[in-house]
Amino acid sequence: MWRLPKNSARFLEIGLALGVIVADQATKALIRRDLPLYETREIIPGLLSLVHGRNIGMAFGVFSGGGLPAQAAVLAVVSAGVLLLVLSQWRRLADGPVLLRAALSLVAGGAVGNLVDRIRLGYVTDFVHVYWRTHQWPDFNVADSAISIGIVLLLVDALRPRPD
Repeated sequence: MWRLPKNSARFLEIGLALGVIVADQATKALIRRDLPLYETREIIPGLLSLVHGRNIGMAFGVFSGGGLPAQAAVLAVVSAGVLLLVLSQWRRLADGPVLLRAALSLVAGGAVGNLVDRIRLGYVTDFVHVYWRTHQWPDFNVADSAISIGIVLLLVDALRPRPD
């Protein structure tokens, strides 16, 4: 399998994570500035719209009903714990497959993007709304997308055949 020199690969992996963080924070800032809270703007009729939402729960609205004491702080601590786990795996896999390291970079970048919101604002700004007829996907953001793509890549890596 193709491998980059260790230092070059790390530079690209950190760049990928930082790119996710910057894109996530920039898009959320634009939504908070330009789209009033709970307002919707249709992008592709019947499929995609922008909506300015606040998610006090986890990705895709899990635990968004509230009810946990100090929920924002609890979720920030849980998010930080998951981030530390991802970073420890990323560090351990310095010579691992590029796909696996890229997946961990996406997950780490997404986790940091949402953690910044959670610490700064007490909630995460979501703005992408996908739907079809009466079927609605929970609102999400760039960080959620990066985490989801990273998880899919982790699954692809886990399921791919290994050389004997």
